[in-house]
Parts: sequence; C-alpha cells; structure tokens
Amino acid sequence: MIPFNRPPYMGNEIRYIQDAINNKKICGDGAFTQKCHQWMEDKTNAAKAFLTTSCTQALEMAALLAGIKAGDEIIMPSYTFVSTANAFVLRGAKIIFVDIRPDTMNIDEALIEPAITKKTKAIVPVHYAGVSCEMDTIMELAAQYDLFVIEDAAQGVMAAYKGQDLGSIGDFGCYSFHETKNYSMGEGGAILLRGDQYVEQAEIVREKGTNRSNFLRGQVDKYTWVSQGSSYLPSDINAAYLWPQLEQADEINCDRLKSWTHYHEALKPLEDAGKLELPVIPAECEHNAHMFYIKVKDIDVRGRLINFLKENEIAAVFHYVPLHTSPAGKKFGAFSGEDQYTTKESERLLRLPMYYGLQNWEIDEVCARIYDFFG
Repeated sequence: MIPFNRPPYMGNEIRYIQDAINNKKICGDGAFTQKCHQWMEDKTNAAKAFLTTSCTQALEMAALLAGIKAGDEIIMPSYTFVSTANAFVLRGAKIIFVDIRPDTMNIDEALIEPAITKKTKAIVPVHYAGVSCEMDTIMELAAQYDLFVIEDAAQGVMAAYKGQDLGSIGDFGCYSFHETKNYSMGEGGAILLRGDQYVEQAEIVREKGTNRSNFLRGQVDKYTWVSQGSSYLPSDINAAYLWPQLEQADEINCDRLKSWTHYHEALKPLEDAGKLELPVIPAECEHNAHMFYIKVKDIDVRGRLINFLKENEIAAVFHYVPLHTSPAGKKFGAFSGEDQYTTKESERLLRLPMYYGLQNWEIDEVCARIYDFFG
C-alpha cells in the first residue's frame, strides 16, 4: 500500500522528547518551545511567533487580537477547512465567502472589493497547497478600507510570495503542524505577529487571559486575570518532536520539491493530451510542495479514479467540500457574487500521495496506474 501521508520523522525526536522530560518542564513554553519560536522568527522576520495547540487555535487567537465581535463580516474563500470560518463564527461574525481562482484554488483577489461593506473587519486569505494568494492586491485593499489581514498559512511553512514568507505578510499569520503537514508535532500550530503592538496582548490571550508572562519576567509581583483568553500553549514534549524537523527544514523542503517535480514531469504528457490538469505555480510564488494534486474532468471521473487507485493499493483523496454548501456555512455565512469556480473546481481535484521520504518508485507506480486508468 502506498499511503497518502507519512508524518515526518528525522531521528532525533525520541532523544529530544527525553531531554524535555529530563528538563522537568514538559508544560508550555519550555526550552524546545522557545527554540521553535526563535526559528520561526528568524525564518520569517515576524515580530513574534508563538506555538499553539493547533492552527485552529492560532486562528482563534488572531480573531481575539483583531477584536472580532458580533455583527462583523469576514471575507474568505469557501474552499477551505472549517477552522478558517469557525474561528470567527465563535466571535459572532458573519462569513462572506468569495469565489476562487481556478488556476491556484486561492481566493480571487479581484472579487474581494465588491464583497466589502461597512461591516467588514478582516480579509482571510488561505494559501492553498502552499501557493500564495495575490498578496499585493489584498494588502492594498486592506490598507484602503482599514481591514485586518489574517493569513491562513496552515499549508504555507517554508513557502513565500515575492521573497516574503507566508504568514508574515498580513497582520497575523497562522501555521499548522498537524501530522499531515510538511512539519509536524502531531497536533499543533503557531501564530505569527507582524507588529510589536500585539505581542503583550497575544501573551495574555495565550495564557488564559492572565499577565503571567509579565510575572515570569519580573515586571509584576503577581499575575492575575486581565483580559479574555484561553489555554493555547502546547506541551514542550510536542515542541521537542517538532524541533528536529525545523532543524532540518531545508532537507525536508528539498525532498518534497523533488517529489513534486517528479510527479509533474511524469504526468505532463497526460495534461498535454487533455486527460487532466496539473497544479499552477505563479511566477511570484515560491511553493513548498505541500501537496500534489491533479484535476480531472468532473466528480464522476474523480470518484472512479480514487476507487481504481484504491484497488491498486494507492491512497488518493479528494479535499474540501465548499463551506458555503454546508449546513453551518448557510447558517453563518453568505456567498458574495457567483459560485463560478469554487464548487466545480473542488469536485475535479484529487490529491496524490505526498510526504517526506516518498520514493521515486512509489511516484512512478502512482503515475503508471493513472496512465492505466486513462488507457
């Protein structure tokens, strides 16, 4: 069986976890957590980075820091994971879904401005497959209408737009370190802050609404409840599992890019023959090979191909069902304009096996079976 995903494992994870235990501090913000924070800040030039228990909670932190409240409107694509919307629905906001571009599966930046109203508070671009949205346009609109930009960069670690790391362009950026991501701590995430002005408030939000961080730095003689917050700190054991991957982040990235390129070259003749479509990477985007997907004619062909690959012991999966078509999406949101591409393109997309350590023979086997399917 060729699995869809294998979590990355570099070899030092067990040793570092043992070190964390020996440090006698396995709760949040231990030595390995601080190493991960420093790596993200150095890599992205963010003012501050904080590990969280998930990307979901990183998004919830961003919603709190942005002051999202009942009656606000948040613009985002419908083609995304439920957490992107839930973080703002929990604050009482209404989600305004915008159609995607068929080339990148990202929000269509040309359709954002028509969706802006007096109630709009933030734009949430989702960098699908580690390929950036058109951030220049989004940032210009945010400046013009005084809106927050909260990047859902769950899939975007080590990817960039015009040389700037994803997650560090907007006011807040949110990463995922789930086991299906390029770098994993099992369950985990991070929030990046572009400016210093939110650092102290982020510490408070992340520490259950208390000023405990100030207390630990000796800035106050006792800590107390000062604002809204929750427990967003992951165990240092989780950070110890993540750290060896960040130490070798370039190796993981190069390995995945090599596999991505192998897929692309092997399947290009099928695209040229009109049997399928391959991913598009705009010139200004530096992707991270988070996934390799193909697009087939329609949902019927996709279903038959998934079953055919399964019969040949290859795990391939479809991805998001557009949120605006779901019961909760209809309750908490509305679609701005026409759904020209979101549903149609989502029904054509099929994700192929992709992970660190994927072998060329495995890619060749996957591609050979796809060729068999198309005769």
